[in-house]
Amino acid sequence: MLEFENVSKSFWTGKQRKVILDRVSFRVELGNSIGILAPNGTGKTTLINMMAGLEKPDEGAIRRSCKVSFPLGFMGGVVSRLSAMENARYIAKIYGLDPDYVEAYCRWLCGLGEYFDQPVGTYSSGMRARFNFSLMLALDFDIYLIDEGMPSTTDVEFNKKAGSILQERLATTTIVIVSHQAKTLEKFARSAAVLLDGQLYMFDTLEEAKQLYDYETQG
Repeated sequence: MLEFENVSKSFWTGKQRKVILDRVSFRVELGNSIGILAPNGTGKTTLINMMAGLEKPDEGAIRRSCKVSFPLGFMGGVVSRLSAMENARYIAKIYGLDPDYVEAYCRWLCGLGEYFDQPVGTYSSGMRARFNFSLMLALDFDIYLIDEGMPSTTDVEFNKKAGSILQERLATTTIVIVSHQAKTLEKFARSAAVLLDGQLYMFDTLEEAKQLYDYETQG
């Protein structure tokens, strides 16, 4: 379970204080994948980073009683001067997994060919995204975090293969995905929430969340 209890988070923009969360409490239960709708600029990436432990709340507590992934697209744990092969084996050891398995899985999924043995720092943004996505799927997490704002790949074959694997994972894992478009959430979310003005409104279905979101953003 991933739990936020009375969590507040804000930033000073130089002109005013931007509130991301204002004493917000909610839970992500294992087995219940959730989609979060939020307009651009309201703090989607900050919320995901807080779930992953990359950013800390100003107030309140965030509890993780399960293994939560790094956000899809986060490259903070990858060393640019090392190859994808070296990174995969190093990170596998950090998570206590078999380096041979993680290397082979990533090599198969990301399809980088000879580039897999070259420094990640030489990769294009699309190649880095493919490696990152492959690495996230190779590791064993209870909750996977996806931010639509993270780098994406234009490789159609990879998208199809990785998307299919992620869809299969829904049977045994939980996904939290944030987006400003309801359509992005449809494949993964069983329940949904709306982030507005520092509050998170939880709903049993995406359709209910969409009604509030459309009213607030289009009305």
